[in-house]
Amino acid sequence: MNEPLTKAMLFALASLGGAFLLFLHPAAQGTLPEGGSPGALFWCATVFIAALAAQSVRMMAALDGSRWLGMATAALFGIWIIYFWQVLVVAFDVPRVLLPPPGLILQSIGQHSDILWGDFEQTVLKAVLIGWALGSGLGFAVAVAIDRQPFLQRGLLPIASLTSTVPLVAVAPIAVMWFGFEWPSKAAVVVLMTFFPMMVSTLAGLKATGKLERELMYSYAASYSRTLLALRLPSATPFIFGALKINATLALIGAIVAEFFGSPTAGLGFRISTEASRMNMPLVWSAIVVAAVTGSVAYAVLVQFERRAAFWHPSVRGV
Repeated sequence: MNEPLTKAMLFALASLGGAFLLFLHPAAQGTLPEGGSPGALFWCATVFIAALAAQSVRMMAALDGSRWLGMATAALFGIWIIYFWQVLVVAFDVPRVLLPPPGLILQSIGQHSDILWGDFEQTVLKAVLIGWALGSGLGFAVAVAIDRQPFLQRGLLPIASLTSTVPLVAVAPIAVMWFGFEWPSKAAVVVLMTFFPMMVSTLAGLKATGKLERELMYSYAASYSRTLLALRLPSATPFIFGALKINATLALIGAIVAEFFGSPTAGLGFRISTEASRMNMPLVWSAIVVAAVTGSVAYAVLVQFERRAAFWHPSVRGV
């Protein structure tokens, strides 16, 4: 283990140890007597720990290492964000309606895990996955058709760009009227949101091949399908995965927002809307955390697939 890495790890461990001791303070635990204040010593210690936290993250980020080191740096940064969120919200006695502490959110997730799983299944496993697959697949197919028959570009591209400009809040109620309150209406909204990014990105990727490579395939009398499979689609792989990653987040947002305009008694959007009207903010934030973690995991999984599918591309080799 090299010296800079050793120093960074020792500094991180020391700062985490100090943070643990600060967390034991009654102000951080919310156990101060009624009317009591944390005191100057607590705030001085909080500022000192914050400075240590910033320095520990800076030292970890300055190291040149493997992908695991980068993940450890990101994890350390996330730990500090959650830590100060918890400590400051409790110390300032912020009302739970405005911002509940992370500990209360985790407690709510544990208490309502069965409800949140049903919402996850309704929103993600049905509406998001099906809509994302259909929208991305349709966008890819239309892009290949436009590339094969350039005259389609004049007719299909304006229509496709028009679909991307339709406001989501206008499409969602119409989709509910057409397809009902179940997941197909949310999947239809997701298809509309994910179609255009995939089509545009695929078209850009298909045109990214070099002129010399295309002329070489032409000199071999290669057919369009052979050129597409052997040259143009491999070159377009990073563009396609870029669209897939964008669509993963768009699909989740679209399905959740669509559930605000009509849903059965399940779904992340339905849960957020219903519990917010009841001022049950810990459960609202629990649904938000589930959605955020789902989007992050989906993005990370697609990144790993991209590294394996386009390992030869310079944009991936340098990561």
